[in-house]
Amino acid sequence: MGARVRAPPLGRCRRVALGRAPGREEAAGYFWGVLPAATVAATAGAAPLVAVVGGGPAGLLAAQRLAEAGCRVQVFEQKATLGRKFLVAGHGGFNLTHSEALGPFATRYGAQAPFFAPVLAHFSPQELRRWAADLGIATFVGSSGRVFPEGQHKPADLLRAWLRRLVELGVETYPRHRWLGWAGAAGLRLLNEKTQQEFTVAPAATVLALGGASWPQTGSDGRWVPLLAELGAASMPFAPANCGAEVAWSAFFQEKVGRAPLKNVALSCNGHTVRGEILLTDYGLEGTPVYALTPQVRAALAAGRPAWLHLNLKPDLPLSELQQRLARRKPGASLASFLAESLKLKSPVPTLLRELTGPTPPDLAAALTALPVPVAGLRPLAEAISSAGGLGFAAVDAHLMLRQRPGTFVAGEMLDWEAPTGGYLLQGCFSTGAWAAAGVLAWLNSGEQVN
Repeated sequence: MGARVRAPPLGRCRRVALGRAPGREEAAGYFWGVLPAATVAATAGAAPLVAVVGGGPAGLLAAQRLAEAGCRVQVFEQKATLGRKFLVAGHGGFNLTHSEALGPFATRYGAQAPFFAPVLAHFSPQELRRWAADLGIATFVGSSGRVFPEGQHKPADLLRAWLRRLVELGVETYPRHRWLGWAGAAGLRLLNEKTQQEFTVAPAATVLALGGASWPQTGSDGRWVPLLAELGAASMPFAPANCGAEVAWSAFFQEKVGRAPLKNVALSCNGHTVRGEILLTDYGLEGTPVYALTPQVRAALAAGRPAWLHLNLKPDLPLSELQQRLARRKPGASLASFLAESLKLKSPVPTLLRELTGPTPPDLAAALTALPVPVAGLRPLAEAISSAGGLGFAAVDAHLMLRQRPGTFVAGEMLDWEAPTGGYLLQGCFSTGAWAAAGVLAWLNSGEQVN
């Protein structure tokens, strides 16, 4: 260990005078600044320097919390702009979080629920809503329990307000700067991709928030895995999560159906059932129920077992009532006409039944309530909403600090967790960012950092 730095009082970094909020030209300097080819070090008597690598939700929230505590913060992002994955997350409806109580909320993270319980308590969905309101974006709870911005606000509106707040706090942001690896006990090697100049920074602490491996065009490309492996920090292989399922439809079905929704259905896999709307596509199935069952489908495929989704087309109709209606079918009546008149099941249901059961289903009631859909695979990782896999939790302590590199913390989708859509993914990123920031502050106040 090097010389110890005397820490400021517990819970805060030593605050330095940041002066007035920068003007537009000065703000642009923060977002497009270029660091000199020199080592930037934290020194006693000044605010501790914290480097945040990754400009997504987890990294930016960690940066905000640290700056509010008085730290000097530098954010390095390899893409040309910050928050690209955040903007993608808002496609199809800007669902910021969920109103579910914390207990059930934590269970949405599956095997990592014990870790997320205190993390969510530290930065809860209610706290996230207060944070958004403080940026001028009020929210409301929809009928599904999901939380959305009021006034037709888009992700870009919140991101702009957020970046303005970071400028006001003095956070320095450096787009087009890629992390190359380690430099000594506490330093980082970085590349300015615009000038192709390599340099190092030597912060008092680091937060890595580099994302998983879905939507790599936003910056979450998983290239950090070998850099952490150098330390002995093991990662689980990345796999698609919250993605479409591939079905080997016939050419006839692909041409006749194309893309068609099925509303108010229930989808099941290995004892798990999810209600909602799915979309038939030329390659398979999309939609919230499909995404929610990705872990079960992925597990079956990984084990070499057949993966089946079972589709209930009339989940609100009791089986006895369904059987009574089916018994009233007149001889000679076409299946399509009967389904439309008696059960309000119109196109593409008859074509779907024919595709999966043949021209005449041997058990029509079973076909309508548990239609077996064979899954050939999952859509590619690059187009998945999120990814499973990532840095194993054994590599970090309870504060998300790397066990093999004290002073370096990890947040967001880098970690090996997954959650369904509906606000749980963004909340997980925000909460782990806040948790990592709290860990940094505790570390800086422990006096154990290397000078």
